[in-house]
Formats: sequence, structure tokens, C-alpha cells
Amino acid sequence: MSSNEKTLKPRRSFIDWFLNSNGATSVAVVLLGFLVAIILVALVGKKPGNLLRSLLISMVGQKNNRGVWNFRYVGETLAYSVPFVLTGLTMAFACRVGLFNIGGEGQYVVGMTVAQAFALLVKPFPGMWIACLLLATLCGALWGGLVGVLKAKYQVSEVVATIMLNYVALYGSRLISLNLPGANTYKTGPLPSQALLQKFLIPTSNLNIAFFIMIFACVVYWFIMEKTRLGFGFRATGLNKEAARCSGINVVKNIGLAMAISGAFSGLAGACVLLGGAFTSGRVLSAQDGYGFMGIAVALVGNNTAVGTFIAGILFGILKEAQSIMQTMDIPKEITYIIQGLIVVFIALRSGLELIKQQRAKARVRKEASK
Repeated sequence: MSSNEKTLKPRRSFIDWFLNSNGATSVAVVLLGFLVAIILVALVGKKPGNLLRSLLISMVGQKNNRGVWNFRYVGETLAYSVPFVLTGLTMAFACRVGLFNIGGEGQYVVGMTVAQAFALLVKPFPGMWIACLLLATLCGALWGGLVGVLKAKYQVSEVVATIMLNYVALYGSRLISLNLPGANTYKTGPLPSQALLQKFLIPTSNLNIAFFIMIFACVVYWFIMEKTRLGFGFRATGLNKEAARCSGINVVKNIGLAMAISGAFSGLAGACVLLGGAFTSGRVLSAQDGYGFMGIAVALVGNNTAVGTFIAGILFGILKEAQSIMQTMDIPKEITYIIQGLIVVFIALRSGLELIKQQRAKARVRKEASK
């Protein structure tokens, strides 16, 4: 580039960089959510320092009574982050294809129920947990793919279909679980040890190999979406369905397949939660766990990317683990829900930045025209 071209090229200000950086705006809205939460804690007469301390403990741990550093809180944080990230990938994958998969919760329940039924009805064998995870992933994909077929073939709204299927999954799960061995109103019989995921690093916490499985899922998401011909078709479909169809891309196939892959992530999440060690017995769900819905927020904060969703899932895991710590420090645990809600609201308001970008672009054009 010549010196004349350098002088003609306009310099981007910090504001322009900020408005055009999804990562920077995501960080800003998260910090803004925490700032508002700190103000609220101070207004109700509590100590904001205790809020920050509880968050710090959930990230790095603390010393126990014997003066030894205890990393149990870190393990719990990472364990909580697994379903947040996986359900976040569910929403993120669908969004990249121009879809809105609000059925992550139902796909999560289907995965959990299938893994539970298999573990309790089949004679235990070595590596049973692998079969449980694979079956849960497959059934989550089928549950999501059903919505994809309805959307692609018959133009049924995926939002309406997934909302309705969430309830079908919940009450269908309850009906099936009540008929499993040793079941009562709240739980089933104990799960076999061969079906449980092995803990590692921090045995006093529920951190297990599901964390590595979650990282692998993020890599799979990134590879499919960014490095494959199939992923190119998905992204093209998400940007403009008609243009993709005119370019020879099979839009109907992409929609159905995208919803199936999207549902697979949540199905895997359900099995990871069930087999992760927090539950020694199977579960008879009376209400939704909410991970599928929180995954929507995780995907939004992570800008629907693999790395962003992973980081956002860790953040939500920190907030989840901090709830129990806050109660010991006279901080209402509900403040974490307020933080999550504020982050989502601020992320939604981020679309208003597009108006600012347009106004600044028009101003630059007028300035150049006046010269």
C-alpha cells in the first residue's frame, strides 16, 4: 500500500471498532450486568464485596479449615458449565442456519430419559456409559430432526413446534420413568456404576469426563460449521435461504439436518447431567431443569460461535456455583438470576448498536460529500 493510499484510508476510531466487534460488545454487556447487580446489592443493604468474593471463590477456590487450598468449588463450576455449553451449542448451531431452536430443554429431557432407561433396563457391562451417551445423542438428534422436517417440508414454525415438544418430552419422560425399576414419585432405582461417568482431578466435586466430552463437542461444532462443505451450506442457508437455493444448495436438507445436529448437543447434555455423579439414582422429572432455556442466553452471549459459547457457558457455571457460596455470605442467591437476566436484556439491546453504526456511516458519507 502506497503512502497516498494510507493517507486516503480513514482511521477507525475506538467507537467504530467497538461497534463492529461482537466480542467486545459481549464483554461490555456482561460487565454492565455485573455492575448493575453490585449496585442492587448495595441498595438492599448488603456488602457488594461479598458478591465479588463469592464469584472469585467459584472461579479459583479457597483455603479450607486446615489451611489447604480447596479446589472443590472450581470443580463444581466446571461441572455446571457442561450442560450450559452443550445446550448453548444447540441454540448456536440452529441460529447459524437461520433457525430458532427453543426446544433444547425437550431434547435435553429426551437424552436424559433414554440414557436412564437404557442404564436401568439393560444388564450392566463395561463401557455402558459410552452406549448411554451415544443413545442420548442419537435420540436428541431425532427429536430435533423431527422439528427440522416439519419446518423444511411443511413450513411449520420451529418455535411453536419446539415449545410444544418440550412439554411432550417432559410428561413423556415422567410416564416412562415411573415404570422403570425401583421408581417412585421422585426417583428410580440406583444407576449401575458402569453407567456413571468417572470423576477426575477434583474427586470431592462432581467434575467428570463430561467436561472433556463438552470440549470435544465444541471442536466438532467449530469444525462442521467453519471447515466443511456442509458447514458452508449451513451458513449460506442462514444468511439467505433463497440465494442459497439459487446457488444449488439443498436448503430443505440443510434445515432438517441442522435441527438434528442441534438437538444432538442437548441430548448429550441430558445424559451428561444424569450420569455425572450428582444423582446416584435415576430421576423422575416433575419440572424442567431449565438448562435448555439457559442455553439460549449462553448462545446469545457467545455470539453463536464455538469459543464464545464455551466462555459464556463457563461464566454461567460460575454464577450457578456462586449461589450456594452467596448464601453463606448473606447475599441473596437470586442475585445470580438477576445478573443472568440483565446480561440477556443487554445482549438483546445490542441490536440498537446497529442504528448507531448506521447513523455514524451516514455522517461519514455526508462529511466526505461536503469536502
